[in-house]
Amino acid sequence: MSEFDLIARYFVRHAHPKNRAMLGIGDDCALLLQQDGMQTAISSDMLVEGRHFFAGTDAYKLGHKSLAVNLSDLAAMGAEPVAFTLALSLPKADEQWLEKFSAGLFALADEHNCELIGGDTTKGPLNICITIFGQTPIGTALRRDTAQIGDDIWVSGTLGDARLALGAMHKEYELDAKTLNAAAVSLHTPQPRVALGLALRGVAHSALDVSDGLIGDLGHILKKSGLGATLNVDTLPAGAMLQKQSVEMRRRFTLAGGDDYELCFTAPASRREEVLGAALAANTSVTRIGSTEATPGTRLLDSDGKILDLQLASFDHFA
Repeated sequence: MSEFDLIARYFVRHAHPKNRAMLGIGDDCALLLQQDGMQTAISSDMLVEGRHFFAGTDAYKLGHKSLAVNLSDLAAMGAEPVAFTLALSLPKADEQWLEKFSAGLFALADEHNCELIGGDTTKGPLNICITIFGQTPIGTALRRDTAQIGDDIWVSGTLGDARLALGAMHKEYELDAKTLNAAAVSLHTPQPRVALGLALRGVAHSALDVSDGLIGDLGHILKKSGLGATLNVDTLPAGAMLQKQSVEMRRRFTLAGGDDYELCFTAPASRREEVLGAALAANTSVTRIGSTEATPGTRLLDSDGKILDLQLASFDHFA
């Protein structure tokens, strides 16, 4: 197949369920219509074989995750998905792989009414880069620099199962096959919390998605907002498989596991019922895990309120 045959066969869709582009795949640029009173949210994420996923990863799941990590960024901003581009480097034009990859990609895209409008393909090491476009009414986007003193800190869903699976795959420890397979669902097919992000507009003060580990990612909100925080570590919602592990592992992986793609957000204590209402509307669980403070730094407490001295670091792409 030529480059254009590949694109036409696996990535051009002639009947998208909710067409947003005035001009999509097939020209030098795509054209998107901008609605009055809206602003555009844009994010890019790159997945590199051997760094972000194992060689031989199931192509359907990889298609899902490639888009999911970008949708998660939109969710963190409270932005509605609109469209995305795909830049794909492939060692070869493997038709079976392409069919599965595009099926996983488009299954999630259709779920969120997000249209592929262009991109690029070339030969080279397996590398997937998606740029995603969303929209939100002007002035309503959730940001990192708008947390306030005394805010509750919340997290959606559960944390740590993805890191549990990853550690077993790296031979850090052994898990039985049933536990590994169950934990790996979180690693390979994260569910972007788009509905929750939309429901939190006007309720939450700040938000981001937890991709590199809660302790580090929350630190971005605190730094941008000029605040500190206290976290109740033993209230962190561990994944179903991580709950079966030791206390030490639960604490470490919920705080600094990475690959969770949940939302961490802050909201006024006076709006707890509205937060819970937003979670209910989005069919997503949320857990209150601490509060913001004027004093810089992050203080970690156990279930008895005692300070924990845990030396943890989130994922570093260049470490």
